Amino acid sequence: MQTISQPVVKDLVLVGGGHSHVAVLKRFGMRPMPGVRLTVICREAHTPYSGMLPGLVAGHYTFDEAHIDLVRLCRFASARFYHDEAIHLDLTGQSVHCRGRPPVKYDIVSINIGSTPRTSDIPGAAGHVVPVKPINQFIAHWSSLVDRVLRRNNGVRIGVVGAGAGGVEVLLAAQYRLREELRVRGRGDDHISYSLFCDTAEILAGHNSRARHIFERVLRERGIDVFAADAVAEVSPGRLLTARGAEHALDEILWVTAAGAAPWLATSGLKVDAQGFIAVDDTLQSHSHPSVFAAGDIASVLQYPRPKSGVFAVRQGRPLADNLRRALSGRTLRPFRPQRRFLSLITTGDRYAVASRGNWAIEGSWVWRWKDRIDRRFMRQYSDLPEMAQAKLPMIAGGVADAAAIKEISAIAMRCGGCGAKVGSTVLDRALSQLHPYSRPDVLIGLDAPDDAAVAAVPAGKVTVHTVDYFRSFVDDPYVFGQIAANHSLGDIFAMGGEPQSALAIVTVPFGLEAKVEDQLSQLMAGAVKVLNEAKTALVGGHTSEGAELAMGFAVNGLADRERLLRKGGMRPGDRLILTKPLGTGTLFAADMRQKAKGRWIDAALASMVQSNHAAAISVHRHGATACTDVTGFGLLGHLVEMTKPSEVDVELMLSAIPLLDGALDTVRLGILSSLQPQNVRLRRAVRDVNTFAEDDHFPLIFDPQTAGGLLASVPAGQADACLAELRQLGYRQAAIIGTVRPLSDRLEPIMLNR
Repeated sequence: MQTISQPVVKDLVLVGGGHSHVAVLKRFGMRPMPGVRLTVICREAHTPYSGMLPGLVAGHYTFDEAHIDLVRLCRFASARFYHDEAIHLDLTGQSVHCRGRPPVKYDIVSINIGSTPRTSDIPGAAGHVVPVKPINQFIAHWSSLVDRVLRRNNGVRIGVVGAGAGGVEVLLAAQYRLREELRVRGRGDDHISYSLFCDTAEILAGHNSRARHIFERVLRERGIDVFAADAVAEVSPGRLLTARGAEHALDEILWVTAAGAAPWLATSGLKVDAQGFIAVDDTLQSHSHPSVFAAGDIASVLQYPRPKSGVFAVRQGRPLADNLRRALSGRTLRPFRPQRRFLSLITTGDRYAVASRGNWAIEGSWVWRWKDRIDRRFMRQYSDLPEMAQAKLPMIAGGVADAAAIKEISAIAMRCGGCGAKVGSTVLDRALSQLHPYSRPDVLIGLDAPDDAAVAAVPAGKVTVHTVDYFRSFVDDPYVFGQIAANHSLGDIFAMGGEPQSALAIVTVPFGLEAKVEDQLSQLMAGAVKVLNEAKTALVGGHTSEGAELAMGFAVNGLADRERLLRKGGMRPGDRLILTKPLGTGTLFAADMRQKAKGRWIDAALASMVQSNHAAAISVHRHGATACTDVTGFGLLGHLVEMTKPSEVDVELMLSAIPLLDGALDTVRLGILSSLQPQNVRLRRAVRDVNTFAEDDHFPLIFDPQTAGGLLASVPAGQADACLAELRQLGYRQAAIIGTVRPLSDRLEPIMLNR
């Protein structure tokens, strides 16, 4: 979570994480723009570099070598990362509509989402082929295709539709990879056949004859059948039919034809070209809407038509960043003219490549090494990030949104304290009016009819359970943070076997312009209400104020049967300890603050934190849990000690059985720990023979503070396996039995560790 020292005046939203946008992020990270908040909306946490795709398919590069960690780059640029997919643009209200979150407001928006597969043009293609674009989805399909092929011993027929440079490269890389995978297993690849299909008379249309002749030779030498000048007319399972009536039986079909544009761009009202790509001028600004910019494959520069190529997307990064700055500060945009000809480096799969430009082409293994150096140098720009620059308030209008923005920042800096720090009633009313909190009959006065206080009834035979939690945000997405804060606060109620009834929100939003405060508050509360509604918990009110940074918490009221309350005390010798979620949020987010965590690690951690403990609580209760708590700030060991003392038992804990979030061991090995870790480590005195385990990599993680962590429950031994199986079926896939409750000994250390 990047702390923004200057109030937000304007919002720049980047839709997509393509080659142009990663350059924009890098440049804004190097030179921040005071008063401007960056937000990135992307469906993937890692953006692939298209130039290295054939090498990734062939096995020459690892996933990390061929991908830019977008989450880490966003942190460098102090940009919020929203893991979602844009599906519509409200050009009047200036907001981006996403698949799984509230709309995101913008002052300037830039679109760099690449192209989409045009499988709908051919009957049957959708669902029966593997499109190469979007690349991230293709990579997942490719991995499963490799597994399928390796499991078969009989004939396998693989076809690639599209004989441009991309299709030829992917086919040759696929053949090399499968041949190598089989070779290391002591098998040959004679049972695999390869075919290339295109509707043009020659392969590599648009390239010179010398380059085409080289690849025609390579395809012949590799035993690949080429079917040219015969367009694909229909696809069905295991079958491809061409326009001339030829039928080809195929087990796997890779689709590398010219891709199209996402339909929502045109339906949003943007001016598009005949193929549906956003029409932009030479400044990369939309022809129809000045607040919209576009670059890469999704953009069509009408003055300078060029083929869809990553080369142009990379080259557009710098002029796009410059013109976005100019648009935000009200200055004249500068035109950009792309080059007419460019160098193509096309690989043959086996660390061999062809360089093609204009009318000449040259081949060799040295060309592949040259390309490899170029690609790795490009990727180092986004992996070896320098120290972040600090934004400074400029004395001239050109460096910030405009001169009026400087006055507004100055006014914001003079905000009052006390009740004067409350969010204005108009802003609050507008933000809350968008919410639809859960309605309960036992809540007599709530948010729908606000009074000085909420009023809730306590049904006969029930007792009330109260808890409160509040903490500052550690993620840049207020919608996700709202979900995490609500989940974290409900955890105590679930752990005690209670049913949450009502919640009061406690919110601090950063200082800013009224519209920016309202938008952030709306996003935050929408995430929280989503979780509260799923738990059938009524949001009945709360308190909202302005402060230096975003923070949120809840005072939650719940109901429970007195006889069915689950306490921390109650563990019995012989019980098995079950942990429902993996550990590691503390170390991972500490690493994220230092740009040392991979985006997919943070993505998985967030997914764990937004998962509710409700179903887990019902499951452990149904299987006779004798004690339960939720694992939060004191870490696994701290909460376990809280259980052993009132239960008067000892516990044997299996270190190797404790589930961990992906990347947690990596960050611990780097010595990156939460700031709360030293306080939690003081409880190491509760561990027997602690020095025996001090060097174990797993050991620090039992002290790791968790946010919205899982439940820790003791379950009778006879019920433990059934409980674990049910938990995993309910979606707690990393739930595990991590220890056994032992009789109380005369030792002062109740916790025994084993590996």
